[in-house]
Amino acid sequence: MENNITIPKSSLDFLVQLKENNNKPWFEANKPQYLIELNHIENFAGALLKELSKTDVLENTSGKKSVYRIYRDIRFSKDKTPFKHFWGGSYTRATAARRGGYYFHLEKGNSFFAGGFWGPNAADLKRIRTEFALDPEAFQKILNAKSFVSNFGTLQGEQLKTKPKGFDVDHPAIDLLRFKQFLVIKRFTDEEVLSSQFLEMALDAFKNMRPFFDYMSEVLTTDINGASIL
Repeated sequence: MENNITIPKSSLDFLVQLKENNNKPWFEANKPQYLIELNHIENFAGALLKELSKTDVLENTSGKKSVYRIYRDIRFSKDKTPFKHFWGGSYTRATAARRGGYYFHLEKGNSFFAGGFWGPNAADLKRIRTEFALDPEAFQKILNAKSFVSNFGTLQGEQLKTKPKGFDVDHPAIDLLRFKQFLVIKRFTDEEVLSSQFLEMALDAFKNMRPFFDYMSEVLTTDINGASIL
């Protein structure tokens, strides 16, 4: 593994300054520094993509294309500040057979790596819930696994307050059935982000998402009888 690829402290510090000076004149004046820091992040994203591609098949072609733009879309936002104050990016799993996506967020005091299903469509959500209703044990086993708990704690995401339509409020798996999003999140301290081992830690976090992704991919590519729908 390319252990020499690290996140320098300056890349996090730049974001702190940007948050305090979130305006175009400051950004333009400091653009040379921004481009230096962006290059560090793109190199890291590229190294992570290279390592992750050894264990998964991804659509992304480069680290550069995996990193999100720093410019915010302010068209529909009350917050009109023009720039994000974090480095973010994602990797998309390739083909309809592999569901889920990987996401990273780097920010001083708030760095995390996440994965899952942010906005599943109605058909996918119904398929997942139907599976939970029939056989919750298989998914509960993944959530209770030692590696899952130590990395991600619990499943996260928005939930219904009562019950989904068509399901019994007294169902033993009602806690799972209420989920509308299915997210796993691993947080990192600044010390970890800036350490020489961070690439390895990030890769390990993503690898530990695989049982969750594999389960969801299996469910979302089969019908209720387990027959492939691809």
